[in-house]
Amino acid sequence: MPSPHELPRQMVPSSEPAADEVVVRVEASPLNPSDLGLLLGPADMSTSRASGTADAPVITAQVPEKLLRGVAARLDDSMPVGNEGAGVVVRAGSSPAAQALVGKTVAMLGGAMYSQFRTINVQQCLVLPEGTKPAEGASCFVNPLTALGMVETMRLEGHTALVHTAAASNLGQMLNRICLKDGVELVNIVRKPEQEALLRGIGAKHVCNSSAPTFMEDLTRALIASGATLAFDAIGGGRLASQILTCMEAAAVSKMKEYSRYGSTTHKQVYLYGMLDRAPTELVRTYGMAWGVGGWLLTPFLQRVGPAAAQKLRERVVAELKTTFASHYTKVISLADALRPEMIAAYAKFGTGEKYLIDPSRR
Repeated sequence: MPSPHELPRQMVPSSEPAADEVVVRVEASPLNPSDLGLLLGPADMSTSRASGTADAPVITAQVPEKLLRGVAARLDDSMPVGNEGAGVVVRAGSSPAAQALVGKTVAMLGGAMYSQFRTINVQQCLVLPEGTKPAEGASCFVNPLTALGMVETMRLEGHTALVHTAAASNLGQMLNRICLKDGVELVNIVRKPEQEALLRGIGAKHVCNSSAPTFMEDLTRALIASGATLAFDAIGGGRLASQILTCMEAAAVSKMKEYSRYGSTTHKQVYLYGMLDRAPTELVRTYGMAWGVGGWLLTPFLQRVGPAAAQKLRERVVAELKTTFASHYTKVISLADALRPEMIAAYAKFGTGEKYLIDPSRR
């Protein structure tokens, strides 16, 4: 039998700050794909129904029985949502570091941001430049650090260029700006002509449309030209990761002096960092023996590079907040709006380039 998945809006008192904590009035928090994964989970939103009151709405949807095992650990567990956000510090603990933030506009990373007030440690706050609005700093962490992390991973692992899928997204556009600024070759994969036009309009050099009949040939040419042997795939399901590896191998083989039945010795790597397609990942092994497919997440990457390197990345985000790392939003909604069935249908469709922002201070 299916199991119900509930999305309630609840009144929870904010906790008093400890010595090294502050209380932030949250005024902006984005709906990232990672947030939607927790907010909606595997629920079939076509079965959703609204109940509760205007002040305490509840959305209930059914989770198909075959998907229950994957979420068994979170059954009957109330989990707050919202990875990142920004707002104004309204109260602070007794430490000098906390007191120094009173009245400051800060960005935050730490979960539970879909709330009017968030009590959080000062180490999880990033002071925004004077005059920066919370909406401008709400997406300071997830997308900017993910995009920077992709480039840093490329360098750490000895690659020289990148491939990125779902490349017309907010993150994809950000990655393009980073690569253009840093002189890194980037191959963008999209699925619509208008997405291709959008990326070329911001200066992207290599753009391949996966819906085009010549996709494999186009991608191989772009890989030969760029030398990219590392890909970050936001799609996850289907054969796209395998197609990328196939074209990487074709590009590598085109430069070989002698034939080898084992294929090229060039290592080709695809990291899956998203699940826009929840179908199984299909690998059709036509790319020799030097290849890998794995998962990639921001938090393990930051742990890998260490606090000093992570802080340098954060400092770059602040310095280029309104240029390289600017985010654009389709719509700003309230917490109550976020639990309207028609609004859920809009923000849950994973539209490329579409991003919604929650302002918990809105009524």
